[in-house]
Amino acid sequence: MPSSRRAHAPNARRAGILLHPTSLPGRHGVGDMGEEAIRFLDGLASAGISIWQVLPLGPTGLGNSPYSAVSIFAGNPLLISPERLVADGLLAPASLEVIPGFPEDRVDFATARAWKETLLRHAWDGVRRGATAAARAAREEASAWAQEPARAAWMDDWTLYAALRERHGGASWLAWDPPLAQREPGALEAASRALAPARAYHAFVQWVFARQWAAVHRAARERGIAILGDLPIYPAMDSAEVWVRHDLFHFGEDGLPTSVAGVPPDYFSATGQLWGNPLYRWDRCKAEGFAWWISRVKAALEACDLLRLDHFRGFASAWAVPAGAKTAIEGRWIPGPGMSFFRALRASLGGLPLIAEDLGDIDHGVETLLRDSGLPGMRVLQFGLLDPKSPHHPRRHIAHCVAYTGTHDNDTMRGWYRTLRPKERKAVCAALGVGGRGVVNAAIRAVMESPAYLSIVPMQDLLNLGSQDRMNTPAKPNGNWAWRLPAGAWSPRRRRGLRKLLEATRRAPAAPPARRGARAPS
Repeated sequence: MPSSRRAHAPNARRAGILLHPTSLPGRHGVGDMGEEAIRFLDGLASAGISIWQVLPLGPTGLGNSPYSAVSIFAGNPLLISPERLVADGLLAPASLEVIPGFPEDRVDFATARAWKETLLRHAWDGVRRGATAAARAAREEASAWAQEPARAAWMDDWTLYAALRERHGGASWLAWDPPLAQREPGALEAASRALAPARAYHAFVQWVFARQWAAVHRAARERGIAILGDLPIYPAMDSAEVWVRHDLFHFGEDGLPTSVAGVPPDYFSATGQLWGNPLYRWDRCKAEGFAWWISRVKAALEACDLLRLDHFRGFASAWAVPAGAKTAIEGRWIPGPGMSFFRALRASLGGLPLIAEDLGDIDHGVETLLRDSGLPGMRVLQFGLLDPKSPHHPRRHIAHCVAYTGTHDNDTMRGWYRTLRPKERKAVCAALGVGGRGVVNAAIRAVMESPAYLSIVPMQDLLNLGSQDRMNTPAKPNGNWAWRLPAGAWSPRRRRGLRKLLEATRRAPAAPPARRGARAPS
């Protein structure tokens, strides 16, 4: 197991920050894998933070949700840094002389996507033509990279899907001509030949993404920081993997889904959440030794050191909603794979560097699976501060868990507190041992003082921001995922204050790791 995973085993107290890379500041409309990412890592190290938690890194579709990526293997082109393309000799500096007037506080996804697409097309044109020595070297390296056996297994499918989706104006594969939607060999072969240039472009984009993310990942490790990634349990219905392997999901003979995923009524929604993702045929997954899942987890662990396993309860049982239903209320529970899945995964990986997102409707079956798998679960203050008997209450935390003030789906701590009734505010203050002021700081201190081996705080809570700055509001149709870190907000003063807290709660390393040629954090 790599040292970065070993160093963050549950016998060492660590602290993390939750911030998706799209939320980083920068000039190109969306956070990316350029110098701002490196500066952010410098800031984490100086603050004593040793875990950077990110959301899924795949290319997003409608709604821009990282949890509805159009591929579970491919990387998101939006995260590619134009400055790094220039530094690598793949893009002319003049390409960045005129930049659209992007808002600084929010991601304008449509404009940013179009801008990045233009730059990547320019870069690919030079690489395709071999316009410079750097371009020729990139062409050879990208081609060899895409053909490596473990990668070729998904790259061929992804590039054909991406090219076909492009040819169909972004329409879901379910709306393509039946021979293509149902993957008739003759239709696939003809499309593959006709779309060869487009497929080569999409392979190049994935090489660029992988190269830039590897540089960020390497920089994190040099600073003693592990990256905690996120593995959604379900792929999007409109995704390359579902198109290629819809035999692993609940589809009928007509090639259409028969039931879809969701959750019953819960904290976030009185009618439940109708996600619309396809549900697994776990019997078929098991019959092939969970090979598809194992390859998926291995690929994710190449990009990250640890993984948060989203919707863990779905491995015990899942909420199945009939296809076409208007809300999730009409669903029913169907069994998941249970321990057979985790035994197969452990046998292949040699360990389980995973954290279970054990939130939502948790029953005895989920609790048993969590115990038997040995995975640490999550504790979220917002779910427990009003209930002293809740496992999320700070006095009921255990060492083998990860403590949060809130997640990407929660309101910010400040925003949440403001929604409470006077009696509830009084209960929160009593639980945190604080008066009416300083609730957010007290909540952060509570998760850092928690016996949990790992405590993580969203950046919005560290900055004491309100509801307008939350990352996601479940069931909200638009406007999610767009928050960006204001330039200069993650200041040296805030980092010094956080480090003092981490040192006092035994979560900071003795000193920031020394690195050859390192800059002083800005």
